[in-house]
Amino acid sequence: MIIFAAQNKFRVIKLHDKFFKPLISAAQIEKAIDRLVKEISADLGDEIPVFVGILNGSFMLTSDFVKKYPKPCEVTFIKLASYEGLQSSEDIQRLIGLTQDLTGRTVIILEDIIDTGKTLAEVYRIFKNEKVKTLKIATLFYKPEAYKKDFKLHYVGIEIPDKFIVGYGLDYDNLGRDLPEVYQIKETQHMTNLVLFGPPGAGKGTQAEFLKEKYNLVHISTGDVFRYNIKNETALGMLAKSYMDKGALVPDQVTIDMLNAEVEKNADANGFIFDGFPRTDAQAKALDELMDTKDSAINAMIALEVDDEVLVKRLLERGKTSGRADDADESIIRNRIKEYYNKTAILKDYYSAQNKYFGVDGVGSIEDITVRLSGVIDNL
Repeated sequence: MIIFAAQNKFRVIKLHDKFFKPLISAAQIEKAIDRLVKEISADLGDEIPVFVGILNGSFMLTSDFVKKYPKPCEVTFIKLASYEGLQSSEDIQRLIGLTQDLTGRTVIILEDIIDTGKTLAEVYRIFKNEKVKTLKIATLFYKPEAYKKDFKLHYVGIEIPDKFIVGYGLDYDNLGRDLPEVYQIKETQHMTNLVLFGPPGAGKGTQAEFLKEKYNLVHISTGDVFRYNIKNETALGMLAKSYMDKGALVPDQVTIDMLNAEVEKNADANGFIFDGFPRTDAQAKALDELMDTKDSAINAMIALEVDDEVLVKRLLERGKTSGRADDADESIIRNRIKEYYNKTAILKDYYSAQNKYFGVDGVGSIEDITVRLSGVIDNL
């Protein structure tokens, strides 16, 4: 039995008003069918079976299966009430019946997918009076979390989560049956998620506030999140503090758990601006994995680009009123800028590989810079 593995080699698609993300590749499907063919042919030996496809969904499976089946066989189809939209029909009926006598024959039902088992129950009802020798069930896709019946499944191709899927014979309001791969519905349909970066003095915090308001996004500053959790003595805050008190780095997973809590608090948001995280390749991967669990993704890393001398001048000027010691010492400022570039270089490569890195000129008026940033976001 193959447990599904998500693939990123094919794209997110839109059918009608819904978005669907990649779940099972064509290669995985073919491998599962090959295994089903091998298992069934080995069990049946030289017996000539009757393969029964359940329309409409199993037409692709039945076609590919019998083409691979190495011995003589017969094929027929029955049609039950179809799925409507995203919901299974409660009233499943036999619409197109069998046209041959199956008395004493071995019948293998080829199902594209078994979820609740309602269709399977109807199949057993249909064949109850057919006097077949043996009735066995083979399904390409199986949702164990959704299955509510006690009927035995003799052959299972791929186990999948209890999510609505399309492709390889399965449809959403008649679209998607022709796809050679399988896609899972994206529960979060529309989100804009940004990683905002900029060296000290680039005006990142100011721009984050403007973008948050303009695009109705939630601004998540890692520093603010840490301070909140520590001040309110949350479990994660106390855990982070225990590391900090020992002078040790807070593990990435603790930070990710804090960010996850912030995302969960704002589950209905239009998207997020992540500020101060990620800072390493491992953190970027962890953030991608976190967003994937939310049926979402990072759309772009946007970095404000400002000449070093301009940054030093800005920070020294800010230091006159900010009261921050690290804004008053030029050597400290230059070291902070150097550290930023060392960290950003890694992330630039990471997001560039995904075509998600965008550098924006950070010199000029606040309004001009906002316009430049908005231009990038509007074109995502």
